[in-house]
Amino acid sequence: MGRPSYETVILSDLHLGSETARAEEALETLQSMSFRRLILLGDIFADLNFRRLKKEHWRFLSYIRKLSNPKRGVEVVWVEGNHDLGLTDVMSHLVGVPVYQEYVWEQAGRRHLAVHGHQFDSFVLRDRLCLCGLGGYLFLLLQKLDSRRQRLARLLDQLETRWLRLSAKVAKGALLRAQAVGAERVFCGHTHQPAQVERDGVSYFNTGAWTNDCPTFITIADEEVTIHEYTSRTGDRHSGEERGEAIAAPPGLAGEPGLLPDAGYAGVYR
Repeated sequence: MGRPSYETVILSDLHLGSETARAEEALETLQSMSFRRLILLGDIFADLNFRRLKKEHWRFLSYIRKLSNPKRGVEVVWVEGNHDLGLTDVMSHLVGVPVYQEYVWEQAGRRHLAVHGHQFDSFVLRDRLCLCGLGGYLFLLLQKLDSRRQRLARLLDQLETRWLRLSAKVAKGALLRAQAVGAERVFCGHTHQPAQVERDGVSYFNTGAWTNDCPTFITIADEEVTIHEYTSRTGDRHSGEERGEAIAAPPGLAGEPGLLPDAGYAGVYR
């Protein structure tokens, strides 16, 4: 059986440089399929300290660099996340890909929008320096104290993201932004929780993250958008397995009237 082929693959929140970054699994997943477009949907790095990058993290970046070679015919796009802030110029030179605040493209007669999602998280926007920085510091400190406590570190990461990154707020803001740019589908990361919901003719999808025990990513083939869950390629299991259970709307979104105000930021379009 040949490799599965997709028009677009989207993954986010790898957090390279952290102990919970699953770079090897992400690389394995990308190498197991073919695609015409790859969207790295923000927070690919944990922070600006490249000294924390491990060999497997550099291997992932090296693969992205190879994909960006025009001879390969793959469009690689990097959408800036809140952890990637300040890396735009670095990424353009390091891996040879353009970096956007948001990215709009046409596929199968539909307009699609990709935006990380932190723009719709008022808590992160307001208190990022005083709280998120402290949370990130404590998270990295725990990892340094005992790298064997990865499961505990992942739990801390999940608790932090649930506290700081409210899925419902991100979904509402993303849906509003999609309507503003005339997109029928919008894709976000940031919350670390895969999700899917539709409202007023617009479909919202969240990619999940690659720091969780069950990393997830999204593929688009023709009209079909699929959220996949990574599983190790051993035995009868394989990477790119479609999630068996339905992806629910973010808690608090269904039944609530209105959407959040527009975040008011400048985007880059195609």
